[in-house]
Amino acid sequence: MQLVYFAWIRERVGKSEESMQLPGGIATVSDLIDHLCSINDIYKAALGDKSVVRIAVNQTHVGLDHPVTDADEVAFFPPVTGG
Repeated sequence: MQLVYFAWIRERVGKSEESMQLPGGIATVSDLIDHLCSINDIYKAALGDKSVVRIAVNQTHVGLDHPVTDADEVAFFPPVTGG
């Protein structure tokens, strides 16, 4: 699985992307976020408030209940505002 981070999420995580093997028992985006937050406080600070994190799986915006697989690219970014 490829994880990609944008904007202030990237700044808090300290990297723009990383690869990881999807752990067993992780079926949805929400499960993935919970797993990442359990790794350390850095991920928890960046992704802990799911209400302000937007997600794209394979470049398509999805909700927290969207399924994930080891072959996916999952991108995390803050809400986008226009101007």
